[in-house]
Amino acid sequence: MSTLALKGPYWVAARQYRRTLWLVGAAVAASLAVIGVLRIWEAQDRASGSFPYENRLGYDMLRGAMEQLSHGMIALPLLVGAFVAGPLIARELESGTYKLSLTQSISPTAWLRSKLATATAVAVGATLALIAVYRLGWTRVSDSWGFHWADLGPYEATGVVLVGYVLFAVAVGALVGQLIHRTVVAMAVTGGIVGLAMLALGAFRWDFLSVETITGPAGENASVVFAPDNGMLVDQGLIGVSGRRLPGWFCSPDSPPGAACRPDEPIAAQYVDYHPQAHFWPTQLIESGILLALAALAIYAAFRVLRTRHP
Repeated sequence: MSTLALKGPYWVAARQYRRTLWLVGAAVAASLAVIGVLRIWEAQDRASGSFPYENRLGYDMLRGAMEQLSHGMIALPLLVGAFVAGPLIARELESGTYKLSLTQSISPTAWLRSKLATATAVAVGATLALIAVYRLGWTRVSDSWGFHWADLGPYEATGVVLVGYVLFAVAVGALVGQLIHRTVVAMAVTGGIVGLAMLALGAFRWDFLSVETITGPAGENASVVFAPDNGMLVDQGLIGVSGRRLPGWFCSPDSPPGAACRPDEPIAAQYVDYHPQAHFWPTQLIESGILLALAALAIYAAFRVLRTRHP
């Protein structure tokens, strides 16, 4: 971000944290360079005609880099929230340096608004850039284990929900920084809150939409029913003659020794519950909406706290 186009407290905020801005830009540029080079290498391996059995070093390197990038994308909201709560807000309140800004005919509301607006613009811009970089590499490894569209990492990094988590992290950081005037403690508390939100929504996100179900016959000449290609398997089992769902598999002549068959109860059919890939964007939008609502509440509370303490 260029500080030349900014004025007043916004220029001060960008100038004050210019090293962080440069670091963010360098991280995005480095990610693009690494993933771009590895994707070109992987494409050359495919063009050699022996892929995937030989000469797949480029693919393996790309996959390893994408695994690390997945971890980084998941940690991004934690880092953003910790920075806003600690260095951006709590440190100035702890040291008292915010008072200098307030002597420059700037209201407390304008002081906080300028910091949050600058942090939000940089965080959202960097997040969108990293999502684009991630998708650049993900399209080459999406058919491999751990990179399914519903897996932890690809789900967050290929849609819009990561932006929602970043905005939520900024809002929580603003509130916690106002309440806790200790830099390290505010960073830890914010990271904990954002992490808990990610765990909670991650545990319930696939309950937002109803699963789709496929049933099939269960008998000696029947084949096992599977979820369609690219579907996310939720549950699989048998249906008894009473209509009750049962765990396990039906017995067939080619069942392996020790298979979990159900000879103890007559079986009428088998079933598979799954989420189709078409549920990806609706789930993303529902989860993002929840995060934006929580972020709005946190921002409102942050400014209320500010007005109470600095009328």
